[in-house]
Amino acid sequence: VLPSSSEGFGVAEKIVLLTFISAVILMAILGNLLVMVAVCRDRQLRKIKTNYFIVSLAFADLLVSVLVMPFGAIELVQDNWIYGEMFCLVRTSLDVLLTTASILHLCCISLDRYYAICCQPLVYRNKMTPLRIAVMLGGCWVIPTFISFLPIMQGWNSIGIIDLIQQRQFNKASNSTYCIFMVNKPYAITCSVVAFYIPFLLMVLAYYRIYVTAREHARQIGVLQRAGAPTDGRQHHPDQHSTHRMKTETKAAKTLCIIMGCFCLCWAPFFVTNIVDPFINYTVPGKLWTAFLWLGYINSGLNPFLYAFLNKSFRRAFLIILCCGDERYRRPSILGQTVPCSTTTINGSTHVLR
Repeated sequence: VLPSSSEGFGVAEKIVLLTFISAVILMAILGNLLVMVAVCRDRQLRKIKTNYFIVSLAFADLLVSVLVMPFGAIELVQDNWIYGEMFCLVRTSLDVLLTTASILHLCCISLDRYYAICCQPLVYRNKMTPLRIAVMLGGCWVIPTFISFLPIMQGWNSIGIIDLIQQRQFNKASNSTYCIFMVNKPYAITCSVVAFYIPFLLMVLAYYRIYVTAREHARQIGVLQRAGAPTDGRQHHPDQHSTHRMKTETKAAKTLCIIMGCFCLCWAPFFVTNIVDPFINYTVPGKLWTAFLWLGYINSGLNPFLYAFLNKSFRRAFLIILCCGDERYRRPSILGQTVPCSTTTINGSTHVLR
């Protein structure tokens, strides 16, 4: 949604651009749909509170790939905006809204993981009630409207730079019109701080505490493994369950850290440039803006693949969906083979009812 100057692109370059952009859009649509379907169909995934945030995040990324990316791709390849000024404002507002919602979702995920891993289970249950989760999800969608639709539709972002925007909206040499989104200094600082820097700081603090706790969990796992399995069968299952829980929480924390890190790597160049550009008299080249913007868009299609490769539960759910419910990928029991539901116990021996 920023100056997407594609002047100088030849036919071959535009074909390569279109192929790459189409792959990004398709990857984002299919990947995020897969995440949403996996959580909706998998009962075990629905039990994990964090996955409600992940589904909402996938929905935001899906909207980016459907409502924002295609129009940006058309403008980039055609070197022209043909949809009018009002729709330009709507698309720009949606872009700011949905990308801000994404990082706020990741911030909520980091807080959820912080309470789950670093606090006692009772504290987590008290903090992450269904009502609080609903309020947090609502905030992820409502807060971005105050830095997207409200100021953009009112033109607050263009106060003091209207003449410069009008100059860049029309290229007399090529007779082309562009969907220009430029911001003044107050809006650039406010938007970037709310949409990126404050959530980023909260995530860094949360994941630092999670990292410290994960190291302690790893130490405890080592102690349990060196101690060996207890001889008393009644004590074996609690210890095994505790070990499994620590392993699961530690791996989940690492997975979410990688997801957050990829998001920051994709969006940090854009938000740094967004603050710097107004203070250097808007001299950042249009092609650099376009590159940073599409680097951020790539993140919308990246998260599902991170889930597939780094999260065993999501990987199994994806395989079940893609393989039409193949029984080979059904979820095994956490504590080993469980007793079938249709069983009876006679004189201490378990018999399967046929």
